[in-house]
Amino acid sequence: MSLLALLLFDGPMTVNELACRLEVAPATVSLMVGDLSRRGVLERREDEADRRRTIVSIPDERRPAIDAWLARGATAWRRALGPLTPEQRRMFVDTMLAYERDLAEED
Repeated sequence: MSLLALLLFDGPMTVNELACRLEVAPATVSLMVGDLSRRGVLERREDEADRRRTIVSIPDERRPAIDAWLARGATAWRRALGPLTPEQRRMFVDTMLAYERDLAEED
């Protein structure tokens, strides 16, 4: 979901850029992109400036469906976090980050 959100909101990126933004290995992103490309959700093309790089994007015909799907999650987050104070939101985000770091350390 994060990969799709990055591509939807920030536009086409290379596999390495996506990996950096998602804080995962490029091989992991490459596998995800490969799977989603085979399903027609994403498209890959060579970078005209550097043919060793692959640019990943969401095809125009898929954008409305992905946008609608992500919007549901964004609406739910707004409803859940809306009543909280900024300090409470910060605590929630910090807690989620600590949880994620702990999971990553176990791997």
